[in-house]
Amino acid sequence: MFQYSPYIWENKMALEYVTACPICRSTSYPLLFTAKDYTSTGESFSIVKCVGCGFVFTNPRPDQISIGRYYQSKKYISHSGGSQSLLDRAYIFARRITVRWKLRIISKYRSKGNALDYGCGTGEFLMKLQSNRWVVTGVEPSVEAREKAFNLLQIPIYPTLENIHNSKFDIITLWHVLEHVHDLEKILTSLHSLLNDDGIIFIAVPNHESQDATEYKAYWAGYDVPRHLWHFSKNTMKRLLDISGFCLLETLPMKLDAYYVSLLSEGYKNPNQNKLIALLKAFTNAFTSNLAAIENQNYSSIIYIAKRR
Repeated sequence: MFQYSPYIWENKMALEYVTACPICRSTSYPLLFTAKDYTSTGESFSIVKCVGCGFVFTNPRPDQISIGRYYQSKKYISHSGGSQSLLDRAYIFARRITVRWKLRIISKYRSKGNALDYGCGTGEFLMKLQSNRWVVTGVEPSVEAREKAFNLLQIPIYPTLENIHNSKFDIITLWHVLEHVHDLEKILTSLHSLLNDDGIIFIAVPNHESQDATEYKAYWAGYDVPRHLWHFSKNTMKRLLDISGFCLLETLPMKLDAYYVSLLSEGYKNPNQNKLIALLKAFTNAFTSNLAAIENQNYSSIIYIAKRR
C-alpha cells in the first residue's frame, strides 16, 4: 500500500503528502501547475504529474479529517441537493436525464439483483434502481447527503464500506466518486471483494486529457481541488483497474458533462464576463471537445465498465 507523509499544519488545516504514486510507486512527481478552489475557500493547491506513469494528482492535499470543510458549501450541490442558481437548476436537469441513461447502461449487463452505489449522494440514482426492482445499498460519507438519501429511500445509508457485512453485489457504481477517495488501493480492494464473481463495476471519472480540460487548463472545473484528489486519463485509469484486479470491458462517454464543466470553467476563468457571452463560449468549447473526442475518445468524463479478473 502506498504511504503518506506525516501531517503538516498550515492555517489550522492538516495536509498530507502522497509519497509514492499509487499506480507505479514512483516517488518523482514534479509540479504541473497550481489550481484554485473556486467552490468554497479560494485556496490554491498543487497538481503534480508522476514521471513514471503520467498519473496526475493533487499533492499535498487535506487529510481525511480536514477535507470535510471543503464540501460545506451550497455550491456543492451533489451533497446539498439545492437548486438556487441557474447552474444548480442545470445540474438537476442534467441529473434527471443521466439517471435514466445510467439505468439503461446497467440494464445492458444486468436487469435486476443487488446494487451498491458507492458515494450515492442524495440518493436519486438509488431511487431509480429501487423503482426498477433492484435491491439497493448506498454508501455516502456526507452526513447531510446521507440524511437526504435516507429520507428519499427509507433504507439505511452507510457512511463507509466497513459498515457493510455479509453482502455481495451484482453491480457496483461510482458516479464521479473515485476522484474523491483518499486511499485508492484500499477502496478498490474493498469494492473488488464486495463484487460477485460475475458482477460488474461502473466507474465514472473526469478525464484531464479532454479538449475542454486542455482549453481551460488550471481553470478547468474537472480539477475541483482539493475535493478531487486524483485526476485520471484513459491510460492511468486502465492501469489502475488492472492492478486492482479488474478487467476493463468497455468505456462510454458522458457527453453532457462537457457542457456543465465548460460552463463552470468559463465562470472561473472570466468571472466578470457577460452571462450570455459566457454561455455561448462554454457551449462552443463543450461542443468542440465532444467533436474532437469522436476520434480520440477523450471525452470530458468517461464511464469505465469492468468485471473481476
